[in-house]
Amino acid sequence: MFFFQFARKNRRIRSLLGLSLPLLWLSGVALIGTGAAQAEPQQQQPPANTQQQNPQPQPSQPPPGANTQKPSEAPPPEAGGPGNDVGPYVIPKKKEEPPPPPAENPKKVEGMPDYSINVEVPLVNLDVLVTTKNGQFVPGLKKDNFRVLEDGVAQPISNFSQAEAPITAVLLVEFASTNYQFLYDALNASYTFAGGLKKEDWVAVVSYDMRPHILVDFTQDKRAVYGALNQLRIPGFSERNVFDALYDTLDRLDRLEGRKYIILVSTGVDTFSKLNLDQILKKVKSTRNVTIFSVGIGRALVEWAEAHGYLGSLGSLNYLQAENQLNTFSRMTGGRAYFPRFQGELPEIFRDIASDIRNEYNIAYHPTNAKLDGSYRKLKVELVAPDGGPLKIKDQKGHDLKYQIIARDGYTAKHTVE
Repeated sequence: MFFFQFARKNRRIRSLLGLSLPLLWLSGVALIGTGAAQAEPQQQQPPANTQQQNPQPQPSQPPPGANTQKPSEAPPPEAGGPGNDVGPYVIPKKKEEPPPPPAENPKKVEGMPDYSINVEVPLVNLDVLVTTKNGQFVPGLKKDNFRVLEDGVAQPISNFSQAEAPITAVLLVEFASTNYQFLYDALNASYTFAGGLKKEDWVAVVSYDMRPHILVDFTQDKRAVYGALNQLRIPGFSERNVFDALYDTLDRLDRLEGRKYIILVSTGVDTFSKLNLDQILKKVKSTRNVTIFSVGIGRALVEWAEAHGYLGSLGSLNYLQAENQLNTFSRMTGGRAYFPRFQGELPEIFRDIASDIRNEYNIAYHPTNAKLDGSYRKLKVELVAPDGGPLKIKDQKGHDLKYQIIARDGYTAKHTVE
């Protein structure tokens, strides 16, 4: 009862001082209701009617016959809010404001060109092959087992996968008027490769002598591949311009997206190319997502000629350099080079190539050196254990296995002109 008498006196005093009831109401909310209002969410009630008349002065004692019943402590139905031991805190609901209007597109001014901002984040894709000493693929490796170093700096791996997938490859075959044994080896190797294709694979066949000849463009029809190889019956020129042919093939493949492969069936000898070795090596470095597998031909004949003294020191040096060139093309791109002596080696060689192509680990990362300066970046891939040391692979008997990691030596960053 004391609280209500005090409130009536307080209202009379403030009315005489010219203070309105809304101001008194706001002061009460600020002093009493702040902490409790933050403790519980507001109830969704209609907004309270805040239009009230200023109260008239009231006598200290009610007149005779006045209603002296204790006023209700329940809040009016228009307001809501938490309560305490004295009564409810009247907290009106905030007005629901309409959503802001959608932003209008700026008006285009005539004569002003359109500008756009394009931010390119480099992404390096790296195919890694891990095999045992005998050439068997090592499965089951995880993302954390690989460490990629670019110019000696470890790179964070963003994407990692290992799956058997179809291939996109160019069969590049040397077919020149040189020696019957070379032609026989080239055709035998090409037919063996075609026999291992699957229906999902895309393959193009290109032969070369003085210049490259596209026998069939990319196709999934194995009969078309055989038909292209059947055209190789009568050789033309005796020149073997492998640098020009490889450059032309790389240039065409550079326009295709995804991972591509070149199966280079060749002696590796270059006789009359317009390009030199440094130029073709620069092209190999700058072409992205291409792996070269080289299959040398005529090695048995060359060794027989060397043993019988038909080549001489200069001829032997030329064929030794040719094999070294094929090795370099493959090593730089993450492939391998094979030099069979007997026909029976070819099926196993192409099974290895198919296994390498279809079972590689695919790694992608954003280089820490994001400069697009056209520089050549050296790459190194390592296998690491969970503790950060070298990874040890054991066979079924628990013996340590020696393994090799095959990946490209590096890549050339894109170049932008500022």
